[in-house]
Amino acid sequence: MPIHALRPTELDPIERASRDEIAALQLARLRETLAHVYANVPHYRRAFDEKGVHPSDLRTLADLAKFPFTGKGDLRANYPFGMFAVPREQVVRVHASSGTTGKPTVVGYTRSDIDHWANLVARSLRAAGVRKGDMVHVAYGYGLFTGGLGAHYGAERLGCTVVPMSGGQTEKQVQLIQDFKPDAIMVTPSYMQVICEEFRRQGLDPREMSVRVGIFGAEPWTEAMRRDIQQAADIDAVDIYGLSEVMGPGVASECVETQDGPVIWEDHFYPEIIDPETGAVLPDGEEGELVFTTLTKQAFPVIRYRTRDLTRLLPPTARSMRRMGKIVGRSDDMLIIRGVNLFPTQIEEIVLAHGALGGQYQLVVTRDGLLDKVEVLCELLPTHAGSDPGAVGRDLQERIKTLTGVSTAVRVGMPDSIERTLVGKARRVVDQRKKS
Repeated sequence: MPIHALRPTELDPIERASRDEIAALQLARLRETLAHVYANVPHYRRAFDEKGVHPSDLRTLADLAKFPFTGKGDLRANYPFGMFAVPREQVVRVHASSGTTGKPTVVGYTRSDIDHWANLVARSLRAAGVRKGDMVHVAYGYGLFTGGLGAHYGAERLGCTVVPMSGGQTEKQVQLIQDFKPDAIMVTPSYMQVICEEFRRQGLDPREMSVRVGIFGAEPWTEAMRRDIQQAADIDAVDIYGLSEVMGPGVASECVETQDGPVIWEDHFYPEIIDPETGAVLPDGEEGELVFTTLTKQAFPVIRYRTRDLTRLLPPTARSMRRMGKIVGRSDDMLIIRGVNLFPTQIEEIVLAHGALGGQYQLVVTRDGLLDKVEVLCELLPTHAGSDPGAVGRDLQERIKTLTGVSTAVRVGMPDSIERTLVGKARRVVDQRKKS
């Protein structure tokens, strides 16, 4: 069900600006940002001084490569408010990561930061085909996670009616979608699969729901999952990208008319792709680690923040700004199995391409002596519940070996045998190596 594209007169002027105009704006804002952090954030002053660079050394955009990277470790080392570039009293909101691998990373926003954020999410929703007056069902988690409130403020800024459902309570999700008849849903793609399953469990056809577009983010997802969701729910599935350290949702978003990768809102964020091993900047089109420098944030600017997301920069299409390719994985999520690099998204593509299997899967990683082993857990579709799990598993095992070069064990279960995500991101990898 195609949704009409925006007319040029409905776009923000910067969305149809020339590349020279965008670059000039980026350079001016980048100079201001570097001066701002050097003057107000002790960490950046020390890091710049140790690297032997000063904000005045930035004469061209390419000069940014002279400046040091920022990593999650830097944020945790300055926990909780040491990376703020304004007095804490000027910070109107704080968000934080879950901190599952250490101290949470804390980010802050001034009133101006919140305003920019709302505008960018509104721009992202417009690009996705949402219009003023539409109803938006927000099933991202609310609270310290940036997803729920980021989506909420942006939808309100666009002039939409917002249903702040948050995550979980899947039966109630379906009830409200049936009763309120929203036009759009914002949720993680894996949880959208769960919502579709709940529709079918209740004897309802998810293709009959009122939702016409889903804006999905907060976790990597493949083109195979896009096709699976679009077929299951008869909607346009659009990718939105963001991370709390840079802003939250709305750093980049796909245009519904092209669905060819999220457009990076380059008037607020300067992207680079680097070699994750050497840190060298790579040319557009080459795959590497995505790095962002914020251009307009006041409370929590970040300089060359290493996202760990692996992707590539692509030329503009529907807008004048560059796009990012699908996230193929995270450099810190990459599994090395007997010398072969393996990403969960590779398994996802293969599982979803198998006609007898549903979209739920998990990788269980264990260690046998010095060797890592992977077991792939997946489940039969309800329509194939009578199939032989052993035969399906052997077929999938062979496909994984052929396409990735990795030997795995495969266990195929009955429908609904794998744990579902109820509040957000799916747990795709269960790493038991530290326990063994």
